[in-house]
Amino acid sequence: MGCGASSKVLPESMEPPLKKNPYYVKLIRAMVPVQFCNEPVKCKSEFWGLQEETKKDRDIEAKNIQVARYRAKFDPRVTARYDIKALIGRGSFSRVVRVEHRATRQPFAIKMIETRAKEGREVCESELNILRRVSHHNIIQLIEVFEGHDRVYMVMELATGGELFDRIITKGSFTERDATKVLQMVLDGINYLHGLGITHRDLKPENLLYYHPGADSKILVTDFGLANAGNGKCGDWSMRTICGTPEYIAPEIILRKPYSNAVDMWALGVITYILLSGSMPFEDENRTRLYRLIIKGKYSYSGDPWPSVSNLGKDFIDRLLNVDSNDRLTAKDAIQHPWIKTMAASSSMKNLHRSISQNLKRRVSSRCQSPKSEHSMRSGHSNKSRRMREIMERNLRYQAHVLSSDVF
Repeated sequence: MGCGASSKVLPESMEPPLKKNPYYVKLIRAMVPVQFCNEPVKCKSEFWGLQEETKKDRDIEAKNIQVARYRAKFDPRVTARYDIKALIGRGSFSRVVRVEHRATRQPFAIKMIETRAKEGREVCESELNILRRVSHHNIIQLIEVFEGHDRVYMVMELATGGELFDRIITKGSFTERDATKVLQMVLDGINYLHGLGITHRDLKPENLLYYHPGADSKILVTDFGLANAGNGKCGDWSMRTICGTPEYIAPEIILRKPYSNAVDMWALGVITYILLSGSMPFEDENRTRLYRLIIKGKYSYSGDPWPSVSNLGKDFIDRLLNVDSNDRLTAKDAIQHPWIKTMAASSSMKNLHRSISQNLKRRVSSRCQSPKSEHSMRSGHSNKSRRMREIMERNLRYQAHVLSSDVF
C-alpha cells in the first residue's frame, strides 16, 4: 500500500503535545537532593519564589473574579461611564467599589446601595439628603447619582492618601504645629456642617482621610452613615438617638439627654488628645467603666509626651472635653482659639513623633490581642437603622449598670 512493511495506519493522538512548564522544572529542581543540584541555593530560592508568585497569582485571580461579579451587578449606565476596579468596602445593604472614569481615567468611589428593603431606602435617603447639600473642600464630595429600580449608585471622591494616624506613624516628625494644621482643616469642615444644621455624630480618626499621598494633601471628613440633618422645627436641632463609637461618645449621649452638635466637638477633643499623644483620654476594656470615665470627664496629662506639650494645647483639649455641653467650644470658637491660631504660624516646635508613634503602635497591638475595640458598637458600613438599634440596646444595658451606681 506504499506504506513500507506494514499497511496499518495508526490514528493520530487526540491529546495535545506536552509542553515543558518552566515552573514545573523549577519545582522539580528545587526538590532534587542538594548533591544533584549544581546551584542548590538558587534552586531553593526559585522554589520559594515560585510559591510566592503562585500565591500572588491566586490573589489576583480571586480579585478579578470578585470585580467581575460586582461589575455584572452594576447598571449599564454606570459601567458605560466608569470602569470597576476593586471592591473596597461592604455593608448590610451597600457595597463600595473603586472605579475609574473611562474618559478622564480619574479615580472615584461608587457606593451601591440596595433599596429593595425599607431599611436600605432609609439609609440611602438619609445619606443622599446630606451629601447633596454639602460642598466644601474638607468634606467628601458627592459627584453624581444613578438611581435604578432597586439600587442607587453614589459616585464620590476617592481619598487615596490613607488615614490620619497611618501617615503620622510613617512621618519622621510631628509637632504641635502639624497637629494644628490638621485640626484647622477638620474644624473648617465641621464648622461648615454645623452651619447647615448637620451633625456628623461619628467623628474619629478613621473617618479623617487624606485626599492624596502628597505632603500637601487636604484632609477629608468622611462617612456620613450616622449623620443627622436636624428637623429645624422652631429652631430645635436637638437629637435623642443613642449612636456613635464608644470612646468618642459625649457624656450627654450616654446619659440619654437631648443633645446638639456639641457632641462633634467632644469627639474632636478626643481626637486632639490622641493627635498629641497617641493614646486615648478615656479607655477601658470594660464598657461600663469606660462610660463612667467619660461621664465624669476623667482624663490626665501624665506620661510622655505630655510634659513637652504646650499649656495652650492642653487648654484647647480641656475646653472641648467639658462635660457641660453648653460650656464646650463651638467649631467657630475653636478655630479662633489661641493655640490653633498661634501654633499654626510657629516655626520651631518640639518633635513629638517618637512618643506618639510608640503609643499608637502599642494601642494597635493591644487591640489586635483583644476582641473588643471601638468598632464593637458599629460594624463598618452596615445599615444605619439596624446599627442604631443595636447601639441603643447595648448602651441601655450598660447604662443600667452605670446609672445604678453612685459615681455621679
